[in-house]
Amino acid sequence: MLMPKKDIIAIYDKLFQDGVMVAEKDFHLASHPEFENVPNLHVIKACQSLKSRGFVNEQFAWRHYYWYLTNEGIEFIRGYLHVPSECVPNTLVKKLKSEEIGSRRSAGPKAQEGKDDREAYRHAQSDEKKDVGAGESEFQFRGGYGRGKPAQ
Repeated sequence: MLMPKKDIIAIYDKLFQDGVMVAEKDFHLASHPEFENVPNLHVIKACQSLKSRGFVNEQFAWRHYYWYLTNEGIEFIRGYLHVPSECVPNTLVKKLKSEEIGSRRSAGPKAQEGKDDREAYRHAQSDEKKDVGAGESEFQFRGGYGRGKPAQ
């Protein structure tokens, strides 16, 4: 399919930035939701072209196409857009470790106040009775419909 080169560059650029692309299966949609002037059909056909060459993996569910870049696709788009090798898609960027995030959260005054509130709440409930039916010495079945002795 013939497409303007600016559309192809915009599609490849967005795909490289995110590492994934989503498009609804609607060939008559005027423009793709992530782009201003790029028809949805161009996005679908450009990604299908990448799929046929093995540069993306395609998943289809609930009238939506999902494409994921492969390693070969990253290299292809990097060469097509002349992007340096230091740049990688967002799907390959490492997230912060949970230890670093936890230390940031506990540093604030709100986290310390919340901890004291929790401790006070836990200790306040320890005075109540914990057993179910603690007032009776033994739980008894008194019968009922279809169980035990009939009611008198």
